[in-house]
Amino acid sequence: MEGPQTLSPGKHVLEFDFKYDGLGIGTLAFNNVSGIGRGGTGVLKVDGQAVVTQQMERTIPLLLQWDENFDVGADTGTPVDDGDYQVPFRFTGKLNKLTLTIDRPKLSPRT
Repeated sequence: MEGPQTLSPGKHVLEFDFKYDGLGIGTLAFNNVSGIGRGGTGVLKVDGQAVVTQQMERTIPLLLQWDENFDVGADTGTPVDDGDYQVPFRFTGKLNKLTLTIDRPKLSPRT
């Protein structure tokens, strides 16, 4: 995702919020694959303001390829679009803090 404007110099708070449309991998416990690979809606925020919202038709159902990973400050795997950048791609700014919050879907009050 890309916002419509270049960030101004200085500190910013960037957020990405993704609301998944499915029930998640927990449905496999019930011998059902209906919860995996669904789409969702992503919202990119800069300093608390939504700058772009995008619907994703589907997500990766189970596992990433071994050479893909969650890179912070660099991309050493495969870019989404070779026209955007070539790997290895290094972020040259400074990250002061990274917070991940994962809210897994609940299939029942006991899970």
